[in-house]
Amino acid sequence: MKYEVAVVGGGVAGLTAAIYAAKAGKRTIVIEKQDRLGGRAVSNKKKGAYFNLGGHALYHGDALATFRELGLRLQGNQPSIDGYGIWKGKLLTMPMGIKSLLATPLLTWKGKMELASWLVKLGKLDTHRYDQISLRDWIEGHLHDPMVRNLFYALLRTASYVAAPDMQAAGPVLQQLQHSLQGVLYLDRGWGAVIDELREMAAEHGVKMLTSSKVVAIEHRDGAVQHVRCEDDTRVEAKHIVITAPPAVAHRLVPNAESTALHAWREQAIEITAACLDVALRRLPRPKQQFVYGIDQTVFLSNQSRAAYLSDDGAQVISVIKYQGEDTNPDTDLRDLEQTLDLVQPGWRDELVAKQYLPRITVCHDFLHMGRQHQPGPAVPEIAGLYVAGEWASHGELLVDAATASAKRAVQYLLSREETEGKPQYAHRDIV
Repeated sequence: MKYEVAVVGGGVAGLTAAIYAAKAGKRTIVIEKQDRLGGRAVSNKKKGAYFNLGGHALYHGDALATFRELGLRLQGNQPSIDGYGIWKGKLLTMPMGIKSLLATPLLTWKGKMELASWLVKLGKLDTHRYDQISLRDWIEGHLHDPMVRNLFYALLRTASYVAAPDMQAAGPVLQQLQHSLQGVLYLDRGWGAVIDELREMAAEHGVKMLTSSKVVAIEHRDGAVQHVRCEDDTRVEAKHIVITAPPAVAHRLVPNAESTALHAWREQAIEITAACLDVALRRLPRPKQQFVYGIDQTVFLSNQSRAAYLSDDGAQVISVIKYQGEDTNPDTDLRDLEQTLDLVQPGWRDELVAKQYLPRITVCHDFLHMGRQHQPGPAVPEIAGLYVAGEWASHGELLVDAATASAKRAVQYLLSREETEGKPQYAHRDIV
């Protein structure tokens, strides 16, 4: 099989890259090892309830702009941000607006004034000034009230899924918090609906989708890509190959990757994971308690059904997340998640319709941390025609915003390369 562009991986990054390549007139194929497209953006349906692979929200960032540019419907709604914080085992009003700021017992009057001041100026903050310092250094250097600091740790942890303030670069996550203050979207029928729309759009533009086909090698010769080789010996020749697999997988697929930038990208990568418990309840024992931040715990709870259609029979779909560090224990994490539900929705087990527990799901295969020395992609400089995309190939974006932005960067790079190659080259003596 011969194509101009071959995309390895059929998640958000892969489908986005394929659509933009096809829209530019390139004969494009997506190769996916699973029997369905979507990667970690698929939705599972259990007893009429739609479960994402962990809690998902669409921020006002690159992904939303990209999906709108492509014309996706994005059916869903923006949830209320009125919520609670868990502090010392109690649920207390979270200061998310003027009314809740005045009412919350979490802050002293001085702390309320400091937080109010930051909520006003945060939207205009030049976050790029803090790209080279850690989140802890920013918080400890700019915030004075101890509880205001705790609240910012909670908000920024939730915005990025990262519970590593000493490692995390401050600028990108502060920018993500700016995006979150504009509101988020919860999507009807989960993120699988986005994948369905992307798949339909790719098909409309002539993209070939090859599923249940595991790539085992990306062959190259004389400094240029040759073809993709699959486990069943299928070979796809392509002038341009975009890898949307994790950095370790990309490294494994490319022969002699040790002598390319893929090696540095793999070595610097730090995976971020979370434990996720999703439950569908016939009704909410405590209807007002639907949105909760852990302040002294690395947990977060949201009833996404308050804004989106996520069940066929009216069940309420709640997602509870525990942001993980290096040491994890599936039993301990499940207990912490269930105890969060016990606190927020006591008696939830009596209303249970269906549940899904993911003890350690990858949120991103690398993130913007202080040890990162090399900016991944879009091109692998040592191999012409080879590119990377995915949430780990970030140039400042987070999560799905990094997936879409890196996919577009890869396609823009390959198109600009073709344009350069297509220009006539004149020897000096031919110029009159």
